[in-house]
Amino acid sequence: MHDDAHRAQRTLNRFLADARPSATYQVMDRVAARRAAGHAVISLSAGEPDFDTPAHVRAAGIAAIEAGQTRYTQVAGLRALREAIAAKFARENGLGVDWRDTLVCSGGKQVIFNALAATLNAGDEVIVPAPYWVSYPEIVQLCGGQAITVACGADSGFKLTPRALAAAITPRTRWLILNSPSNPTGAVYSRAELQALAEVLLAHPQVLVLSDDIYEHLIFDGLEFFTLAQVEPRLQPRVLTMNGVSKAYAMTGWRIGFGTGPRWLIEAMEKLQGQQTSGACTISQHAALAALTGPQDFVRESRAVFQRRRDMVVELLNQAPGLHCAVPQGAFYAFAACAGLLGKTTPAGTTLHSDEDVVNALLDEAGVATVHGSAFGLGPYIRIAYALDDASLRRACTAIRTFCAALTG
Repeated sequence: MHDDAHRAQRTLNRFLADARPSATYQVMDRVAARRAAGHAVISLSAGEPDFDTPAHVRAAGIAAIEAGQTRYTQVAGLRALREAIAAKFARENGLGVDWRDTLVCSGGKQVIFNALAATLNAGDEVIVPAPYWVSYPEIVQLCGGQAITVACGADSGFKLTPRALAAAITPRTRWLILNSPSNPTGAVYSRAELQALAEVLLAHPQVLVLSDDIYEHLIFDGLEFFTLAQVEPRLQPRVLTMNGVSKAYAMTGWRIGFGTGPRWLIEAMEKLQGQQTSGACTISQHAALAALTGPQDFVRESRAVFQRRRDMVVELLNQAPGLHCAVPQGAFYAFAACAGLLGKTTPAGTTLHSDEDVVNALLDEAGVATVHGSAFGLGPYIRIAYALDDASLRRACTAIRTFCAALTG
């Protein structure tokens, strides 16, 4: 009897059993453990702005509490917020969206999860360009699909090409996930590049597209942001355009993501969410409404800060022997090639065989936390999040350079 009970406790859903935990959060856990043990660590691992949420947004959250706005909302979100989301898509992305074609979720991750869970069946494939955000293939796996990763190396600017897309599509392809600006590389798709991908997609009407635009406002050097449904309106009936307030407004902990897409898909996602979390946090929805409809100065100011940090970090990383870092066009990540460090030995006697070895040694011996590129589907690289103050970033990059210079072999 005891054995039967023990077996029942340890039986997991097969999709969950095969999924891997988030590499980013694993690094964050290691950072917490080392700090608890008394070690000083500069963490460049988390994709989280270091700024406070704008004052008027915080005030809106507090006002919502004081006004008693603490009860359930509709599953799909407050109508006022959905109307503001529709207005945002029209104003910033040129998408003619009815508020009924929007959905508010508890973070951007839930938008993605809802969409895939609502549409994937056994044998369905999802094309995931690599490098990818660590959660994409795992969410596909958890939803019963198969992630088809397509390598997009430095020679293509870490971006999916029309040729590679066409080669990856099969009769079983259900989705393409497209992320611009990219986590982890900061790559940004131009209008022409999106149009070229659209031409391929137009020939394959069974393929839905998830356009993850969460870093939309973190784009540098005066570049203009474009999203797929905007570039090719003929695709809009099968594109889910996803965004949120986490990165643009420093609202990661408020947990509000949103999306727009064809009505049938939004309704299916709402149905799923109604049996899952129901509506997102009411207070956070009121705060998100203030973010989308209030002053946008914060977005412009934080973009300028991140561009300055990018320039400093890339310059310093390229001074480190064995590292090479291209200049990212968006987000707040540097994706540095570390092939020049492999085969070398650290002062503590660790031989670096992989980018994961590099990341572990940097944490243990240099007190700097990064994430290995192979966790994002492409090694040997390390991802550095420059969402920290300038002084901490400079100290971290100096420690990385000292670490690289001390390697032997």
